[in-house]
Amino acid sequence: MALDGIRMPDGCYADGTWELKMHVTDLHRDVSLRVTGEIHVGGVMLKLAEKLDVKKDWSDHALWWEKKKTWLLKTHWTLDKYGIQADARLLFTPQHKLLRLQLPNMKHMKVKVNFSDRVFKAVSDICKTFSKSDVLSTLTIMHLSYQRVLYSLQWSIYSSPGLYSKTMTPTYDSRDGSPLSPTTAWFGDSPLSEGNPSILAVSQPISSPDILAKLYKPQSLLDKAKINQGWMDSSRSLMEQDVKENEVLLLRFKYHSFFDLNPKYDAIRVNQLYEQAKWAILLEEIECTEEEMMMFAALQYHINKLSIMSSDNHMNNSEKEVDEVDAALSDLEITLEGGKTSNTLGDITSIPELADYVKVFKPKKLTLKGYKQYWCTFKDITISCYKSKEEAHGTPSLQMNLRGCEVTPDVNISAQKFNIKLLIPVADGMNEIWLRCDAEKQYAHWMAACRLASKGKTMADSSYNLEVHNILSFLKMQHMNPDPQFIAEPAVTNDINSECLVSPRYLKKYKNKQISARILEAHQNVAQMSLIEAKMRFIQAWQSLPEFGITHFLAKFQGGKRDELIGITYNRLIRMDANTGDAIKTWRFANMKQWNVNWEIKMVTVEFADEPSLAFICAEVDCKVVHEFIGGYIFLSTRAKDQNESLDEEMFYKLTRVRD
Repeated sequence: MALDGIRMPDGCYADGTWELKMHVTDLHRDVSLRVTGEIHVGGVMLKLAEKLDVKKDWSDHALWWEKKKTWLLKTHWTLDKYGIQADARLLFTPQHKLLRLQLPNMKHMKVKVNFSDRVFKAVSDICKTFSKSDVLSTLTIMHLSYQRVLYSLQWSIYSSPGLYSKTMTPTYDSRDGSPLSPTTAWFGDSPLSEGNPSILAVSQPISSPDILAKLYKPQSLLDKAKINQGWMDSSRSLMEQDVKENEVLLLRFKYHSFFDLNPKYDAIRVNQLYEQAKWAILLEEIECTEEEMMMFAALQYHINKLSIMSSDNHMNNSEKEVDEVDAALSDLEITLEGGKTSNTLGDITSIPELADYVKVFKPKKLTLKGYKQYWCTFKDITISCYKSKEEAHGTPSLQMNLRGCEVTPDVNISAQKFNIKLLIPVADGMNEIWLRCDAEKQYAHWMAACRLASKGKTMADSSYNLEVHNILSFLKMQHMNPDPQFIAEPAVTNDINSECLVSPRYLKKYKNKQISARILEAHQNVAQMSLIEAKMRFIQAWQSLPEFGITHFLAKFQGGKRDELIGITYNRLIRMDANTGDAIKTWRFANMKQWNVNWEIKMVTVEFADEPSLAFICAEVDCKVVHEFIGGYIFLSTRAKDQNESLDEEMFYKLTRVRD
């Protein structure tokens, strides 16, 4: 005992103990404890609580090693096993902290989140809080996008008064007295919310064009790629990624691979998907034609009107409303492959075929030749082109296998242009072929067949008729007078705030009255839709856009001399020109054998079954982000479409985390 107080030159005491410095964040106090390396973490916290002598529930507290960015959650581990010595400084802090989230509808809320959980788990808990079930978190994974710099222009709206509830630490539900979830949300002081997450199923119109003006708008594909630098690492906690309490983070749908959307049970998810789609279009994060923009504006206008009209009784009558349109919406349920199984085809004993005159164009450099008409047959996944119908039993002049091709629409309703752009993979890149159809019905059938063939499916697939129906519906909603100068001004347009319904480029091109007239004309095509059907139609139209679901990253490909883009979708990788966005080469996940990451040089290598491997270095982004997108989509593709299937977190981590 005589040696207890003798301190050695290395800071340790003669009896083998040493001082462990800790800071208690709740009390703003620094505390030192005499410990040895053999004491376990749980013992340290017990000794600390005894020394503080404060009557307080410390059960949510844990030790955080600031220097190593590590939570000491394994309380049975000793300090020696963690590698903690006398020079360490630990924080004794709550694991659950407040976080400010911007939701897809651009509204803000405060959430109490576990900062020691992996982000994947934290987001799942947030989604359960919203939906009172696991549907939101399991069927579509939502992630935190962490973008301090890129979205700095938005910070001014976060400090608006009245955003957050004055009651910051509720313990029990005021309605039934049950304990609140460990992840607790505050939805603001609005009389609509009353702490009820069902408010997230209600769409609120944009109140002022100034809101749009303040938000960041990507001006190029490179800007879109920079936005995607901000996705957080799902396998690490918020604290490990330097997120502070009360930090502002963006909550977005990350993976554009949606399991069945059922409007009866997914009202929140449907509305938040609609909101994310709406803002992506208004901020020009995804390209669309002028006619498509007016169609989206008309749907927004219709949804806004119905939302305002039903604000008092919408939640009470939603079940009845859904039942009335349930049959129609069954064809709009969005699955991994873009449509649900339908029995409308009946028993099929042979594979359907298409045969018709179609104009074909093979663009080449320095060529002035236009489209040439062929008699084309579409069998299985192959298009064969003949000079005439009579020669259809002979050798085709041109034959195309569409497996793995890129299919892009080029449609202008007013000009009666119905083109299909095909990029067909070959050994040295992609062959570009254009098909021109004469009418909407022909275009719908050929486009649907091309989309299925690109996935290796034939027209015998049960989703073919649904795909044709969806394409025709999408085209029908775009019908309108093409020239706004000859559209009579509507008698009443006071309720149309056109500046909040279209993207800035059209506000520069047309006057507000002209845009309002175009919107009203387009609205005639959607005026009979119910609220939930209009939202589902909006989501479906969003999915039909050529750029939908492509996440861009700047990359340098092996053998390439300049930076290009790698695009990642739910089923393929796309090498793209950074300036034009044109696809140079496509690789399907179905053909992938494995992928590896060299973390030192940030190189991703992908091996395929029957073609050369792909290698690229991630530029301006952590390759963990790219790695997680690839692994995440593969994870989603392995999940069965079973509402009761539990979320396999470990499988997700196995596919997405950094491998030692």
